[in-house]
Amino acid sequence: MFVSLNWLKNYVDIDDITPEALAEKITKSGIEVEGIEYIAAKSSNVVVGHVNTCEQHPNADKLNLCQVDVGEEVLQIICGAPNIAQGQKVAVAKPGAVLPGNFKIKKAKLRGVESNGMICSLQELGIEEKFVPKEFAEGIFVFPADAEVGADALQLLNLDDAILELGLTPNRSDALSMLGVAYEVAAILDKEVILPEEEPDTVTEQAADYIKVNVEAPELNPYYGAFVIKDVKIGPSPLWMRNALMAAGIRPINNVVDITNYVLLEYGQPLHAFDYDQFSSKEIVVRRANQGETMVTLDDQERTLTNEHLLITNGKEATALAGVMGGADSEVSDQTTTVLLEAAYFDSKAVRTASKDHGLRSEASTRFEKGVDPDRVLRAGKRASLLLSKYANGKVLDGVVAFDELDKTEKVVEIKTSTINDRLGTEIADQEIADILRKLNFTFEQNGELFTVKVPTRRQDITIFEDMLEEVARIYGYDNLPFTLPQGESQAGGLTEVQQLKRDVKHYLQGAGLMETITYSLTSKDRVELLVSPEIKAQAVSSVALAMPMSEEHSTLRLSILPELLDSMAYNSARKEQNVAYYEIGTVFVTDEEKVTKQPKEMHRLVGALTGAWVTHPWQQEKKAVDFYVVKGIVEGLFDKLAITASYKQVKIDDMHPGRTAQVLIGEKPIGFIGQVHPAVQNQFDLKDTYVFDLDFEALVEARQSEPSFAKIPRFPSVSRDIALVVEENLLAGDIQQTIEQAGGALVKKVEVFDVYQGEHLEQGKKSLAFNLLYLDPERTLTDEEVEQSYQSILEAVKEAHGAELRG
Repeated sequence: MFVSLNWLKNYVDIDDITPEALAEKITKSGIEVEGIEYIAAKSSNVVVGHVNTCEQHPNADKLNLCQVDVGEEVLQIICGAPNIAQGQKVAVAKPGAVLPGNFKIKKAKLRGVESNGMICSLQELGIEEKFVPKEFAEGIFVFPADAEVGADALQLLNLDDAILELGLTPNRSDALSMLGVAYEVAAILDKEVILPEEEPDTVTEQAADYIKVNVEAPELNPYYGAFVIKDVKIGPSPLWMRNALMAAGIRPINNVVDITNYVLLEYGQPLHAFDYDQFSSKEIVVRRANQGETMVTLDDQERTLTNEHLLITNGKEATALAGVMGGADSEVSDQTTTVLLEAAYFDSKAVRTASKDHGLRSEASTRFEKGVDPDRVLRAGKRASLLLSKYANGKVLDGVVAFDELDKTEKVVEIKTSTINDRLGTEIADQEIADILRKLNFTFEQNGELFTVKVPTRRQDITIFEDMLEEVARIYGYDNLPFTLPQGESQAGGLTEVQQLKRDVKHYLQGAGLMETITYSLTSKDRVELLVSPEIKAQAVSSVALAMPMSEEHSTLRLSILPELLDSMAYNSARKEQNVAYYEIGTVFVTDEEKVTKQPKEMHRLVGALTGAWVTHPWQQEKKAVDFYVVKGIVEGLFDKLAITASYKQVKIDDMHPGRTAQVLIGEKPIGFIGQVHPAVQNQFDLKDTYVFDLDFEALVEARQSEPSFAKIPRFPSVSRDIALVVEENLLAGDIQQTIEQAGGALVKKVEVFDVYQGEHLEQGKKSLAFNLLYLDPERTLTDEEVEQSYQSILEAVKEAHGAELRG
């Protein structure tokens, strides 16, 4: 909902508060203000001018030389607008004026003739083109004849207005109208609400002589009111009304359409205007559509209907899809002289069904779907009739032809001061609650601490005690509620060990450069078997399909998080995000039944996926693509953080690259895998080389070392030795590294592979692996003899276990 503050001032006094302060108060009372926007960027020194004369420029065919009276002086201005003419009242930016975009107006010469200012279009004053009335879209704006020469044009055009964008929750349909917002603001600021004039002057002719109303589906249309307004003159609506509509994001069209839109926004009650002469009947029949019946709506589209749709008809043909859109045959046009005005209450479900079936969402259907105020239906019709008589010169016929079975009774809710204080932890007095109800414009009866409240029909969200409790709390002020903690032995607000661990894992992965995702727990039947970890596949007898899925893409509970994660990567890659790194902690769903009869087991998994460049330093001309070792390094870093010892075993897994995939084990227990996605799967997702990891999060929780530990900073020097071993090319470096660590004993603190070589000077089928050994004793300085003895022990161990020879 867009709320124009200049429009709001008609109903409640807000002159003494800034837009920012008002937005903060509204947000704190429970309706979020999502943003504050101004109608146009700030301008200055723009006034109303009268074009005294308009002649062709002596040196240019498409320019006009105008003498413009701006009140204090007459300015000579050259204008190229096609619609400029003598006698018009226009917006003039005088020399020294500043227009949006910091465009400064100066005296200038155009084709040798002096020009002192600029005659402006609405676009040049900062109004978006989509809101500019069609007649002024290609030229300057022309004020009505009654505009005062020299007056501030910016104020007349509402360009000093601020717009609050309200983010409404579904229950607050009352705030979908300016009056609803006025009641809310009045309660917050403790101000009076000024209601608009509603009763039109009528002529002696009776509306009942022109039209009858017959409602055949009262369960869907409990109220239908018809007004008849004769001798209407179609033309532009008044400037203030056009300004209000543009501020709300609606383009002005003509006075009749603009008035119905204005009242829609003012009262929250949709109206519809028919051309009475084109309606071709003296009877309105409201009925369900026949199955397969068709009609052409205002957008010239033929609609096929069902018996769930509600129609407004002339007894023969459909003239409107109730609450959604009118028909093309009876719309108001420039030739309309008699308006048949509809003010009705339609069932929200019926409107929602029609709106959804035909893809027609509008301001009107939105309000009907959420529920309009029963008390305002007739009042809105009267208000629109009054405006049509004022600004379309219409004659309002006496009486309203109506079908009325609408329940307008107010709901009654009882509240007690002591109960409210118990719930809120406050000490609010009886008088304070009475004052809050007065601010809300709720009528009530008080008997000590007991209040019997009659809830106005505009607040259909209030039906029970808890609803009234919320009203008292938010007007009292959430900031005024006391800060309390539950009393007891346990400490409130702490995290469990698992919650803290999950948070630590997330911090680590985010620090490593991965972004968190939250993907659907549902996937398609085609993807459910994709990239499933071996230990999950061993437990899952079948996948779990939904009985009534919303779509085929989300019909089955997932066995792996990776397919949906890859889908997110593909979505972003298609939008030029080539370097992507994601992780997610989520659940997969495993069942041991062929035919699922019980709740599947939920298992937590930690997964990640990376593609593109891992390191990019353009200045240093350095670029490192993601590869197996990047992903393995991220996983090993996580294990180091959790003090977990893991091992890796080369393995073949369906949908993974056969030569670049490893299973991850803790002890002898497999907990997941890392590696590259199979190229065929990458192509399915239209991804380049992509590397993933999938780990059992519950196994990490179980295996982590939770006892705090630390290593003293060594006081004694370390010794570094390198060793290059020639081995069979099929031997794994990890196995050799493990042998070195065992043979080296306590003195060897770190073993790292830093080189692999095959080629010249080595036998066919052999490779050279180079390791760096770091020796350290934190209690003393090592001797050369001790290091050499350990070194020789390592050489003997790797020769015996792996047939390794020291490279010469």
